[in-house]
Amino acid sequence: MDWFIDTPYFGILISIVMFEIGLYINKKTKIPVLHPLLISIGLIIGILLAFDISLETYEKGGNMISFFLGPVTVTLAVPLYKKIDLLKKHTKPILIGIIVGVFTSILSVVGLTKLFGYEDEMIYSLIPKSITTPIGIEVSESIGGIPSITVVSIIVTGIIGAIVAPFVCKIFRIEDKVAKGIAIGTSSHAVGTSKAMEMGETEGAMSGLAIGLAGLLTAVIVPILLIVLD
Repeated sequence: MDWFIDTPYFGILISIVMFEIGLYINKKTKIPVLHPLLISIGLIIGILLAFDISLETYEKGGNMISFFLGPVTVTLAVPLYKKIDLLKKHTKPILIGIIVGVFTSILSVVGLTKLFGYEDEMIYSLIPKSITTPIGIEVSESIGGIPSITVVSIIVTGIIGAIVAPFVCKIFRIEDKVAKGIAIGTSSHAVGTSKAMEMGETEGAMSGLAIGLAGLLTAVIVPILLIVLD
């Protein structure tokens, strides 16, 4: 058994199996907070601790899954292509919405962390919380953050976004499909986009667009903004 644990197959297999279990629990209970990703993370941590398996051993396969995050994000262009006419029709409000969302995300993190006296390294780690993981890690490293903390903040943000998005739209009576998609994608990247796709094809397409643009804008804006705010 030890030989299998030391191979990349262990990390890959345990990740897939635990996520499937999380998916099953989520579908059976229909409780929003029991998100498949959250459940699978908890189960994997529990197994590693129970059997005294190091994180490095798990990451031999876990990192291989992470490698595919970039290509998977690119596939979100498919539903967007199907809605290209809608994009052309609403180009201006879509761009304004994404830009406002990016600035709101960055400034809220900087403002709240400064208010509670966080150290700069922690602030820089939390700033990319609303963008997709591959871009978020690069942004965090470039500005002096801690990538591991950035990844955790991105995952938590995505899960929270996926859980609360339908309720927020309902409470504030947001019925426009384009607005829903842009808001979800800008604030909670790919995990939120999975919920947007469940809400509808238009919501999913717009959310996928927001992921890419929000990531690019954040990568460009953050270094400049930090200089201005310093």
